[in-house]
Amino acid sequence: MAVGLLAAIVPKPFCLLTTKLQPSSLLTTKPAPLFAPLGTHRGFFNGKNRRKLNSFTVCFVLEEKKQSTQIETFTDEEEEESGTQISTAARVAEKLARKRSERFTYLVAAVMSSFGITSMAVMAVYYRFWWQMEVGMEFWARWAHKALWHASLWHMHESHHRPREGPFELNDVFAIINAVPAIALLSFGFFHKGLVPGLCFGAGLGITVFGMAYMFVHDGLVHKRFPVGPIADVPYFRRVAAAHQLHHSDKFHGVPYGLFLGPKELEEVGGLEELEKEISKRIKSYNRVPK
Repeated sequence: MAVGLLAAIVPKPFCLLTTKLQPSSLLTTKPAPLFAPLGTHRGFFNGKNRRKLNSFTVCFVLEEKKQSTQIETFTDEEEEESGTQISTAARVAEKLARKRSERFTYLVAAVMSSFGITSMAVMAVYYRFWWQMEVGMEFWARWAHKALWHASLWHMHESHHRPREGPFELNDVFAIINAVPAIALLSFGFFHKGLVPGLCFGAGLGITVFGMAYMFVHDGLVHKRFPVGPIADVPYFRRVAAAHQLHHSDKFHGVPYGLFLGPKELEEVGGLEELEKEISKRIKSYNRVPK
């Protein structure tokens, strides 16, 4: 039974010794064939030898079981390792997908916040300059125009109400005069730190922007000293230009003296009808001029 079992399980030869089976005899260099004739092994049916053979057989079977157990262990380890690699790849893919989602979400948030903050900044600057230009500088320009230019400084401002000969007129000196405080305020605010220099810089910047707007609307749009392009098509600037043209006609005793709030001044003295007529006249005149 034991020998047959070994033949079925172990397909390799082993040595059956006729003498006492010692552990060192397993290392013989010339093992006998597995299916050698039984007569060649003396004392094969000896009970003592059989018991030793049985003991040897048990040891050999246990060795094969150990090898098979090691093979099964290696197979399990390989399967576990491959499963671990698959699990790691899945975690890496999930992490990359989460990263992409987070980056896209942050990009949307950054764009929306930038757009919102930029819009708020633009509106704040717009209303700040609107208040400074139309409430601050506009009232200053209106007062100076009426109290100074049409009074004590009329001898200089009169050149503006007469047909101009040449590219310049004496009234242009007022632009240089108004530029002096703007440059001084900007320089002081730029080269110094603190609250007061900051306010001075803002005031100088406001005067400069108001002077640029006044130049484009008054000199360019109203008196056509240079082309202004699409500004003439803006309805608000069209009303401003028509109102200032009525100032030069002297129909309402010089009103309006302001520029950007000129239509409101005409409304206060009942000049809206004349304003609409002047607007229509300027539109027809502008359409006849080749662009």
